[in-house]
Amino acid sequence: MDKKTVLSAIQPTGDIHLGNYFGAVRNWVDLQEKYKCIYGVVDYHAMTMPYDVSKLRTNTWELITNLMAVGVDAENLFIQSLVPEHTELNWIFNCFCSYGQLTRMTQFKDKSAQVSESGKEDFISVGLLDYPVLQAADILIYKADYVPVGKDQEQHLELSRDIAQRFNFQVGKEYFVLPEALFTETPKIKSTADPTRKMSKSAGEKHYISLFADADRITKQIKSAVTDTGEKNDDRMSEGVENLFELLKASGGKEDYNQLMDDYNTGQLKYVALKEATAKALVTMTGAFIERKKELNSDKKAIKDQVRASSDTIRAIAKETLREVKDLVGLLNVK
Repeated sequence: MDKKTVLSAIQPTGDIHLGNYFGAVRNWVDLQEKYKCIYGVVDYHAMTMPYDVSKLRTNTWELITNLMAVGVDAENLFIQSLVPEHTELNWIFNCFCSYGQLTRMTQFKDKSAQVSESGKEDFISVGLLDYPVLQAADILIYKADYVPVGKDQEQHLELSRDIAQRFNFQVGKEYFVLPEALFTETPKIKSTADPTRKMSKSAGEKHYISLFADADRITKQIKSAVTDTGEKNDDRMSEGVENLFELLKASGGKEDYNQLMDDYNTGQLKYVALKEATAKALVTMTGAFIERKKELNSDKKAIKDQVRASSDTIRAIAKETLREVKDLVGLLNVK
């Protein structure tokens, strides 16, 4: 029986922080055992918000290296700009998607507001409005059965399904698979400086911990983590303490987690002990990734050759889909 296809993608910010890893990337590694996985570093998407042109290519390769260092197989990786069929299918799908659907996208509203409120830039690109259609092309071009998504991405996956259904109806053929959401249990990692908000690079250095930070940096940030965030109105665990327990559990400190949770439940928990255990577990986990990254960086050309080759192999799937799509909609194919 053929394995089902999973498609997921990530924008090239270069670095991976603990929130990225526990929330998505570790799941990528695990899914490789059960599914046919296609994972994209989507550099076209990175252009939709104001960005540093001089860093995009560097960030793309840095992210590729980081993904390989944590266990993503090179053969499953592609770089979006090496598969131009995505953007050609994007244009075709633009003609199967309404303007109203795009303007109702929550992330478009949120990101437009971010651009406007930043005061640095008042230019909101058409790309920002249209990127959910490109996202649909990313998914449907590989006829993905499943897409790992968080709650904030459900709306975009639903748009992909709408476009696929409209396309199938108009061409009179059930051509595209309607992709389904793949919900997996993933930790919700918060900022250690402000556990009321999620861990994020955009909030500043103190609000995220790099997966490849050295041991001293990780230990310092965990030791300075906020535990109580104000007056408690009930007996629930504070968000800061809950976040530290989540980090400890996610990073493999199961024995310490169980013991410290017992201490919490009996009123004997010392925050310093929780922080020390969490920092130790994180340093142990990330140490293996750092060593693997050093090995990979000893031959950067080999990495680039591998991923260019995997992108070319994956592109063959995209080429065939686009050829069939153009036939179905009445366009000409290049011989």
